[in-house]
Amino acid sequence: MPATVLLADDHAVIRDGLRALLEAAGDEVIAEASTGAEAVDLARDLEPDVAVLDISMPGMDGITATRHMAEGNLSTRVVILSMHATSEHIFQALAAGANGYVLKESAGRDVVAAVLYANAGRRYFSDSIAELLVRDYVRAAKRGDAVGPMDSLSLREREVLHLVVEGRTSAEIAGQIHLSPKTVETYRTRLMKKLRVGSLPELVRFAISNGLISA
Repeated sequence: MPATVLLADDHAVIRDGLRALLEAAGDEVIAEASTGAEAVDLARDLEPDVAVLDISMPGMDGITATRHMAEGNLSTRVVILSMHATSEHIFQALAAGANGYVLKESAGRDVVAAVLYANAGRRYFSDSIAELLVRDYVRAAKRGDAVGPMDSLSLREREVLHLVVEGRTSAEIAGQIHLSPKTVETYRTRLMKKLRVGSLPELVRFAISNGLISA
């Protein structure tokens, strides 16, 4: 069944290429965005069936945008488009609520299938990503590893966490990562809730125990 699609990438030439592929397959691209924040706003207004989001965009990244869409209870399903074939990025995307993860190098052959799968409520990964997930799962199972609270943090939340435990104020963090102080405070509150800590000293201890900073 054809899908209505939102494309978000800060490079117009990539959006043009994706649009051509999807429309040739019968899907309808109803909107385009060049930032994560713009993508979230368009998703709220239009509720496309599927949003294809670049993982790295100015300001709000694709994973954070995915989380905002999920938290907004939107019906839109998300496919992440990325240059990063690493477990960290993949698990971050899945934790945020993405239905698929496609590498840019294989987008030409994968994006149509990824949109089809996502629209049907199924997951889709580029072949090399699927192999990586299986390999990491097997390794973790052999070690008896469990998923920890750090795995639920977005890339932006990790960035804020690093700056907080370095002793930066909300105003300083806001200036460095180009967010408002109020937004930084929201991130701090969310971090403490996700990591189940009740104070800054506890947050610092958590960071030390997880190797984020040196004691």
